[in-house]
Amino acid sequence: MSTESKITQWASKDGEFRRQVSSFRESISSAPDAKFQPEKGRYHLYVSYACPWATRTLIVRKLKGLEDFISVSVVHWHMEQKGWRFATTEENVPDAGPDTLNGAGFLREIYFGVNPEYAGRFTVPLLWDKKLKTIVNNESSEIIRMLYTEFDGLLDDKYKGVSYYPAEYAQQIDEMNEWIYDTINNGVYKSGFATTQEAYERNVHRVFEGLDRVEGILNKSDGPYLLGKTLTEADIRLFPTIIRFDPVYVQHFKCNIGMIRHDYPAIHKWMQHLYWDIPAFKDTCNFEHIKKHYTKSHVQINPLSITPVGPLPDILPKQE
Repeated sequence: MSTESKITQWASKDGEFRRQVSSFRESISSAPDAKFQPEKGRYHLYVSYACPWATRTLIVRKLKGLEDFISVSVVHWHMEQKGWRFATTEENVPDAGPDTLNGAGFLREIYFGVNPEYAGRFTVPLLWDKKLKTIVNNESSEIIRMLYTEFDGLLDDKYKGVSYYPAEYAQQIDEMNEWIYDTINNGVYKSGFATTQEAYERNVHRVFEGLDRVEGILNKSDGPYLLGKTLTEADIRLFPTIIRFDPVYVQHFKCNIGMIRHDYPAIHKWMQHLYWDIPAFKDTCNFEHIKKHYTKSHVQINPLSITPVGPLPDILPKQE
């Protein structure tokens, strides 16, 4: 199969969606002999506002006060046959624009520039080193952990030492991440891209089993977060999926057994708190990019590329 056909070939022959393993796995580190040292202005993130995995990195970048340290390029919301592309100046796409760093038209050009034999998908987020002109990492779960700690020596006191993966909660976070990823984060994709009835039904029921489990955890929590009074990586990783659930996944991925706003009051309250009370979550959420990307890029799911108007609003006002 050609690289181009792989980009939009989402399901395997058995009808199941299987996510590609990320290829670039190096790290920014403050260790004296590290290849990628933390430096202000050295690194760049290529992201999509539509992508939940990229959104994780944007949230942490803002939470940790790294906006002046790590620059960002946002791709066009539309994924074409060649993958993510950059908007031109003439298109005037809100909150997206040209690649002013490397001058690429498509994200694939950056991947091929580093490895001409690259045969995977051209995914975001992509962490780029301006100094060595190479890709550091394209795995969101690893990028966010770098951002928690590796720049602390350069940050203002209010951001230093603030980790969203504290040692006392590490085991709980890892355990929670594992099943939330499988049933919810990736589960919505396994439901939406299934090409057999059996694969769809198996995965959509697991999505809602996962949501039921989260609802139970939040109902018992002694604070507003999954692990009580402390905002952690578990919240950061779950939020991008939940904020997309009602506007996109219910209809587009056929995850329509229930809705967050109507059927999961504890999750709904948790989501509203993060969105309305913590700027890092609201400011990195772009519903126009989210809704247009899914409904106009996945032609095998929505061949006419019609974007539903509702539900309205995209997120309900917070109830005091």
